[in-house]
Amino acid sequence: MSEDGVLSIYTVFCEAAGVAGNLLAFVLFVSPIPTFRRIIRNESTEQFSGLPYIYALLNCLICLWYGVPIVSSGIILIATVNSVGAVFQLVYVAIFIRYADKGRKIKMLGLLLAVFSAFGIIVFLSLHVFQQPNRQLFVGYLSVFSLISMFASPLFVINLVVRTKSVEYMPFYLSLATFLMSGAFFAYGLLKHDSFVSVPNGIGAILGIIQLVLYFHYSKISEEASRRLLLESYA
Repeated sequence: MSEDGVLSIYTVFCEAAGVAGNLLAFVLFVSPIPTFRRIIRNESTEQFSGLPYIYALLNCLICLWYGVPIVSSGIILIATVNSVGAVFQLVYVAIFIRYADKGRKIKMLGLLLAVFSAFGIIVFLSLHVFQQPNRQLFVGYLSVFSLISMFASPLFVINLVVRTKSVEYMPFYLSLATFLMSGAFFAYGLLKHDSFVSVPNGIGAILGIIQLVLYFHYSKISEEASRRLLLESYA
């Protein structure tokens, strides 16, 4: 096969991984919709926390900035997926603020201002203090830290699953989508030779595998317990 043919196949696989990551990320972005339907229907945020959406917004903004050509070349699909994610998170935060009580409303508005201020500082520093390749390194390390922190958040759910021996608070399809999205962007980062993309998403894929293994393990335990109780009721 000619060199051009090899490069063509490489390009196809590379872009396919990026597009797959975008599509799978969309599944994650829409997953909170049932929660916000409930908030709108009840006109109350109840006991839900708005912090995950604030943090996700900051993460999307940082990763969006990392993906733009002025910072990193050739990974525009990182910018596209995070631009969509930022819009979703901003809408979620706006709905939360709309229906939160006065105290939480003020707190969320303050955090939202802090997010945009932090992002503004990152953009200013990366444009006026750093030149390439240091600009990419600066934003890249920030994006890695942000992504790893986001992917580590399910550790709290994993701990809850192990402690309660129940998968009630770890939805299967959300865990599966997280694993597949992380795996797709891990492949995209490897093919693009960008460790700032491959490393955090590789960690995310590993955590996704752990969640899926725990899901099947404790689902089996729950089924066996239910079957045993059913048999005892007929004994």
